[in-house]
Amino acid sequence: MTDPDLPDRVFQPAKADAASARAATLSPQTGDPAYRLAFQDMDFLLREDLRPVRFQLELLKPELLLNEARIRSTFVFYGSARIPAPDRADLLVDAAVTDTQRTIAERLRDKARYYAEARALAALASGTPLDDAGWRQFVVCSGGGPSIMEAANRGAADAGAESIGLNIVLGHEQAPNEYVTPALSFQFHYFALRKMHFLLRARAVAVFPGGFGTFDELFELLTLVQTGKMAALPIVLFGRDFWTRVIDFDALMMEGVISPTDLDLIHFAETAEEAWAHVRDYWAHDAG
Repeated sequence: MTDPDLPDRVFQPAKADAASARAATLSPQTGDPAYRLAFQDMDFLLREDLRPVRFQLELLKPELLLNEARIRSTFVFYGSARIPAPDRADLLVDAAVTDTQRTIAERLRDKARYYAEARALAALASGTPLDDAGWRQFVVCSGGGPSIMEAANRGAADAGAESIGLNIVLGHEQAPNEYVTPALSFQFHYFALRKMHFLLRARAVAVFPGGFGTFDELFELLTLVQTGKMAALPIVLFGRDFWTRVIDFDALMMEGVISPTDLDLIHFAETAEEAWAHVRDYWAHDAG
């Protein structure tokens, strides 16, 4: 028998069933929420009982789309949402009214250089060629918001490359920055799943000065590597003066709550070129 011309599928796709369901003749039965297809019933999907299903969907959707975009690895950027771009830094100082406000604004202005360094580092990483199988490597990935996150996505755009934004629903209105690639702009409800997606493909992480959110992301990453749950990778902290002032890593070691070797998990850098050289040397050494 010659090879038959077999159909690809024998059941119609879910999209077709969904269209049929929407076109159903209205009656007391079809008009009741119980009759809705489960995957079309938002009231059902948002029930407390369905939280495990929502977890699964939030994990699965970005995974599928990133695979379809042939993204093998990412360069993750963490950092404050409050550090201004250099051309906006003076405006903060000018708007200060009290001495405290002025001091804070001046310190933020001093950190504006990190916006430029994040942008430059993202451009360097975005120049990484495709691997032999045609997958993209060191794709820039940020939280999708303003400041350091914007700088990262902007740097990728400077290099003519796509970049990822992992946004989060917050109590106040916020939106992805304009430099995130629309098809790679994701929104999360669960912080835990967002943090998973930051690290699933991460092969390098740059951490710029930041607050609670940045500390949360940094220390979870360090814990995962320290405990062996995640393989080691380059973790570059920008701004030695900032980090050693707000965290006494040596004191943690001397108190005995971390090991001396744990200090080797981090590398300090001040410039994009220095950070990129460390990442390249790290993986070149690992490959050797």
